[in-house]
Formats: sequence, structure tokens, C-alpha cells
Amino acid sequence: MIILLSLLRENFGKVSGAVNPRKTTVALIIITVVVIAMGGTIRIYDAGESCPDWPTCFGTFGFDISEEEQGEWWEENPEEADSRGSGHRYTSFQIFTEWIHRLLAGAVLGPLVILNWIAIRLDKESSSKSKKAALTSLILIIWQGAVGWLTVELDNEHWSVALHLGSALAFTLCLVWLWMELCKDDGEMPSWMEFDPILSKKWSPILGWLSIGTLITLFSGAFVSTTPGANYGCGIGGLGESWPLCNGELFPSIEDWEMQSQVVHRWLVGAIGLIMTYTSYMIWKDCEDGQSGVMLKNWIFAATLIYVANIAMGALYILSWDPDGFFEFLSLAHLMMAAATFTTLATAWLGLSVIAMRDGSN
Repeated sequence: MIILLSLLRENFGKVSGAVNPRKTTVALIIITVVVIAMGGTIRIYDAGESCPDWPTCFGTFGFDISEEEQGEWWEENPEEADSRGSGHRYTSFQIFTEWIHRLLAGAVLGPLVILNWIAIRLDKESSSKSKKAALTSLILIIWQGAVGWLTVELDNEHWSVALHLGSALAFTLCLVWLWMELCKDDGEMPSWMEFDPILSKKWSPILGWLSIGTLITLFSGAFVSTTPGANYGCGIGGLGESWPLCNGELFPSIEDWEMQSQVVHRWLVGAIGLIMTYTSYMIWKDCEDGQSGVMLKNWIFAATLIYVANIAMGALYILSWDPDGFFEFLSLAHLMMAAATFTTLATAWLGLSVIAMRDGSN
């Protein structure tokens, strides 16, 4: 690695001309959002095990694998297992969703993160915080690849899927942090990330804890969606019986924590929702006498609005049941809105603690 860095330093003009770290980081954020959406698509199409090996897919690097070829691979690899049995066959589309997810993560995100890290590492004008953020993004993308491999090896155990999603969100947040630091280096922090230093010190810890709370609700939701039968944990009786009540009860007794994990998820969502609503009100009261807190108020209001809308999206999903099952695209929208809530809160927290508080100490 030292030799590689030395060679790149000698030709830094070429490298820096080819890579704009700020623009590259924005591109990485966009691609990461697409990868997360593809992960949700894989789940709703029940394609999580459509590539049983890693990094190949049925021993190849393609996705157009016939049922006969799948059968031959299972015969050659009897030690591998599919939760549906080795006789189960996947469609080319199911395999494609997993294949493109891996391609974007491994062949696009990974190399771009490495290139971005090298460019920032060799740039003498980059701050130590920018270099630290770039290194963290590199570590997290390697970790994410390892968790992806583990998820395949464990045949999409619900906890491994939740860990995979959580790692992706942590990576996204790290990229936002990196982008902020690069903007700071260039002296071009956008106006929508300018917070009042005094309010920042007061509200930064609270928004940090709220971010963690929304992440926990997201984990619990991922557990529900990847546990067979858990979506039916509150019944399918329609409005009133299955939502907002659970099997006609507000606080049903829990006899099976896995099958009734939806109950726990709802309790967590309700608790965090109440805390977020109260926080929004208190920030509004704190800022109503002046303009200094307008930006903070806008961020917390946006996060709360997305959160409430997502509760409605979850309700629509439960109420969408018919004899053919649930309308799974609502589940994908539910996931992406939950991720948007977390990202909005966490980005505001970063702006408060990493950017504004540093300004206040100067």
C-alpha cells in the first residue's frame, strides 16, 4: 500500500484531475440509495437466496441461469442449502435482482470508494477530518461486503439481513459526513446546512438519540419482514381489527416473540413517534422568537412528516391484504421512507455536531 501511495503521489496531478472528491461522494450517496432500494426489491420478490454462492452466482458471473443449470449446480454442491430446499428454482428476474445488487455494490461502489479515498489521502489541502471520513467509508464498504457474504452463507437469517441494512445506512451516513467535511474544506457549506451554534449544542444530543431510536425501529421492521409469517402477526381482519389494533387488541399478549414481532415493532414506532413529535414541538417553541433556528426547525419537521407518513404507509401495507397476499411494493416504499427518516435525522445531527458546533468553538 505504501508503494502504491508513493506511485500515486508522483502522478497526483493526473489522479486529482480525474477524481473530484465532492462530486464522487455525491455520486456514491446516490448509488448507495439505489443499492438499498435494490436490496428491498430483492426481499419483496423473495430473491434473497437466488444466488446461493458468493461472489459468483450458481458458479458463474452471469444471471441468465436456467432451471436445468440451477439443478446441475445443486447436484454438484450438495453441501449448500436453500431454505426452500434444493428442488426450488428461481426465475431469471429474481436472479437478476440479486446479481445487479452485487454488481453495483462490488464493481461500482467498492472501486469508487477506494479511488475517492486515495484522491483525498493524497490531497495536501484535505483536512484531517476529511481523510478520517474517507478512511471510515473505506472500512465500512469492506465491512459491508463481509456482511453481505455472511448473509448469503446464513441463507438470509433475519438478524443478518437487519445487520446488512444497518451497515448500509451507516455507510450512507459516513458518506454524508465526508461530503460535509469536503464542503467545509472548500469553504462552500450550503445554506441548508447552516445551524445556530447555541441551538446546536442544546439539541445535538437529542437528535442523536432520536436517530438511534429510528434506526432501532428500522431494525425491528426488517426483522418482521424477513421472519416468515410475522406479517400476519396482527391478523388480516382489516381496518380496526388488524390496524391500528392488533387482532382486535391494543396491547395483545405476546406468546411467540418471532411470530408476533410486528407487535413489538408497532410499540417501538409509536414510542419513537411520540418522542419525535414532542421534540418537534419543543424545537418550534425554542425557535419561534427568532430566525436563528429556522433551519433546525425545518429539518426536524421534515423528519417528523416523513415518519408520520411512513406510519400510514405501514398501515396501508397491512390493510392491502387479499387472498393473493400483501401488496409488496408498499413494503418497499415503507422501507425507503424509514431509511429517509433516519437519514434526515442523522444528517441534521451531523450538521449540528460536526459542522455547527465546530463553528461555535472558534
